[in-house]
Amino acid sequence: MKEAYEALDFNPANYVPLTPISFLHRTADIYAEREAIIYGERRYTWRECRERCICLASGLAESGISEGDTVAVLAFNTPEMFEVHFAVPMSGAVLNTINTRLDADTVAYILEFGQAKALIVDRELLPLAKKALQQIKLKPILIMIDDESAAEKPDVELDVLNYEELVSSGVSEFSCPPLKDEWQALALNFTSGTTGRPKGVVYHHRGAYLMCMGTVAGWELPRHPRYLYCVPMFHCNGWCHAWTMTLMAGTIVCMRAFSPQLLFELLERYKITHFGGAPVVLNMLANAPEEQQKRFDRTIKVITAGAPPPAKVLESMKKFGFEVMHVYGLTETYGHVQQSVFQQEWLDQSEERQAELLARQGVRFPMMESVRVIDPQTKKPVPADGETVGEIVMRGNTVMKGYLNNVKATDEAFEGGWFHSGDLAAVQADGYIQIKDRAKDIIISGGENISSVEIENVLYRHPAVGEAAVVAMPDETWGEAPCAFIELKAGETTDAEQIIEFCTDHIARFKRPKKVIFGPLPKTATGKIQKHELRQRIR
Repeated sequence: MKEAYEALDFNPANYVPLTPISFLHRTADIYAEREAIIYGERRYTWRECRERCICLASGLAESGISEGDTVAVLAFNTPEMFEVHFAVPMSGAVLNTINTRLDADTVAYILEFGQAKALIVDRELLPLAKKALQQIKLKPILIMIDDESAAEKPDVELDVLNYEELVSSGVSEFSCPPLKDEWQALALNFTSGTTGRPKGVVYHHRGAYLMCMGTVAGWELPRHPRYLYCVPMFHCNGWCHAWTMTLMAGTIVCMRAFSPQLLFELLERYKITHFGGAPVVLNMLANAPEEQQKRFDRTIKVITAGAPPPAKVLESMKKFGFEVMHVYGLTETYGHVQQSVFQQEWLDQSEERQAELLARQGVRFPMMESVRVIDPQTKKPVPADGETVGEIVMRGNTVMKGYLNNVKATDEAFEGGWFHSGDLAAVQADGYIQIKDRAKDIIISGGENISSVEIENVLYRHPAVGEAAVVAMPDETWGEAPCAFIELKAGETTDAEQIIEFCTDHIARFKRPKKVIFGPLPKTATGKIQKHELRQRIR
């Protein structure tokens, strides 16, 4: 019988390569006149959205873009940034969204490393693009997004095509090249590159498709959500939410630039049901001036990812009517692959304890096959005792193809048939994973491993602390000791002695910071505190 079963091969009737592009066609077919995109005065239905994407794909093809070419995008969260997530792969090309806050040198490196055939750039970012292009020999086709609502509209002497004119020149009957293989490259994303040159992470169509399916199930997304896009779409392709919200025929409200006041206003004006943001975004909302904050008598579902969120920040979100789900992932995993699923028995716990439970990295999303915490030496799973620290490793369909043109780094990341995250964690008795630190962030003091995350969680409980980061500093006696960098809330005052005393009351004495430094904290464009810069300062 084995031979008989194996004789039944796949064919076009029973096997179609998976791609998130199919979501746009289905939604436009069924919900053609439903509102798809809202941005200021601009509105697009799903019918119009599909037509614009096809026309843009046609325009790109006419300009010389073909299968396997890289199309880079340097833009904010506008309708154009949403459209390129469909139009670029529709043309057969690979989408490379670039962090808008990078320096010209890094942008130049990304463009050259990815061999960008075209660069779609927001007019406000033309000076940055020009500086980057002056450093390389590459001469990509330049396509300018001329957004009327841009804060700045510089005139830069560059030979550019106009985005809207390119869309207008395209044909809605354009026949997109068929996807031959779901393993085909869909997107190229670069890691943050905080300690060196960023690595190019390659996504495939299958992974993005399954990422969306897993998000729908894991976040329990309803049909027609109203989603506020404040997560930068250059970050893990906006956590793949452009494709996910299309799958669910949602309405996407684009947010070009973040501010707490604007976010609250948009939540109210457009009756937003869902949005995402890094823990720093939630912290900014919690610490916004009272007159800017809004309370809602309905539940707004929020997904947060990035650095491990302080329990105090999660607890503070309840006053707004936000139901926050903490998730964990990396650029290499298309974004979130772990979620802190709420359990009914947690309702018996205090709100503070519930927030602590929700702050954990939790359990795997439906689309992930396996996530483990292993001993770095033996490679065996650590016991579920909440104390033993190991490295998070995973395998599943939402793991990258690999690092572009970097065989060594790819092989190291996939050692032993698992993707190695570099994050250190422990497994709690209930099976939930909790990050203790990045491997490079653990503090080894007098032979003891100290979690910087644990100290940061304590610091966030201090009423005067707005944001905090803890790093290792050299110590003659202990080798290393914790140093806390603190940004105070507006109008609040305290001193180092009070902070250290507060920590002494809540954690073991050997874990308390030996030094406290006050001032603004350096952050990446996605809100992550740049600990490497803090380490340089302390040295």
